Amino acid sequence: MKQANPMLDKLQEILPAIRANANKAIELRKVPDENIKMLNDIGMNRAFLPKAYGGLEMSLPEFTDCIAALAGACCSTAWAYSLLCTHNHQMAMYNKKAQDEFWGENPDAVASSSIAPFGKHEETEGGIIFTGDMKWSSGVDHADWIIVGFLRPNESGEKVYSFAVIPRSEFSIIDDWFSVGMQGSGTKTARIEGVFVPEHRIQAAADMMEGRHAGRDLYPDSKIYHTPYRPYFACGFAAMSLGVAERMLEVYKELTKNRVRAYTGAAVRESIPPILRIAESYQQVAAARAYLEKTWQEHKEYGERHEYPTRYVLAHWRTNQAYAIKMCVEAVNRLWAVMGASNWYEDRESQRLWHESNMTAAHAYTDYDVCAQILGRELLGLEPDPSLL
Repeated sequence: MKQANPMLDKLQEILPAIRANANKAIELRKVPDENIKMLNDIGMNRAFLPKAYGGLEMSLPEFTDCIAALAGACCSTAWAYSLLCTHNHQMAMYNKKAQDEFWGENPDAVASSSIAPFGKHEETEGGIIFTGDMKWSSGVDHADWIIVGFLRPNESGEKVYSFAVIPRSEFSIIDDWFSVGMQGSGTKTARIEGVFVPEHRIQAAADMMEGRHAGRDLYPDSKIYHTPYRPYFACGFAAMSLGVAERMLEVYKELTKNRVRAYTGAAVRESIPPILRIAESYQQVAAARAYLEKTWQEHKEYGERHEYPTRYVLAHWRTNQAYAIKMCVEAVNRLWAVMGASNWYEDRESQRLWHESNMTAAHAYTDYDVCAQILGRELLGLEPDPSLL
């Protein structure tokens, strides 16, 4: 039985307008400002904002249901906006000084990110000097801050994967997002040149995964912050793939209902192959939703108990979403393969959904070849391979 989700109810009211803007997002190569305003006006940007700053501290299942619905209207908007929202969960793990800088004057502030550790730094008194062209920063045009990844040696000389938080005034945006899909996500490069980052705006990723983060004592009653950061950061990818696949089923049904063969005039929906294809795709997508909902519910329950997952559980969480995406992409591609040449026109929703679906599987975190190795090693009792993130 579905739980009440007031945010989803509000979202449903603006989805037609966001769907109508999908082609505009492609033309702009970023999320239209009006989409951001509509989503902010219903308070969705405060989903993971601490209640102390006026936030909602929404549960993960509620949030992912919203992202799936949003992706069905415009996956580019969902991709960028989901990440802007989930970074609030990560920021809540920083210390009070960093959070006050981030939200103190503007509770609606959000961050984009570029977390692959390509940034360079120099140690200096009180922090670091950071430099880098930080690629793949979705939604950066709408961000007030950016979270960037780098490798920082500890006292033993071991390189520790870490994050630095930098305000919008201290980086520029390189307009280089020319893609064949998800154009509206605005996944551009942030150029950071010799910026000082104070120590209080730096944290090790492992500390945010294992409960040693600086903000661990700030919200003792919270049901969402006593959790690893990464499942929250990545939750939107599978939700978006699911939402796109569910929308593709609807588009395929509508298209097939009145479609006839160009040369014979035969009704397509009465032939066996379309019947078989939609049946299998429907069941695949339904299975993906059930699998994801079970996983998201586990995230929620662990967070409510303030219990951190074992390595075995975390391996499942890490890989479940990639397998669900694999199912969703297969379901979409099965339908797309027989939708006809007219659907290759640029303005067709089916063509956009096909591109978006396949791009949800292209992120480093959703690569199933990597995920299968992670889970397989865990199931066979092998030590984790450090080359697999």
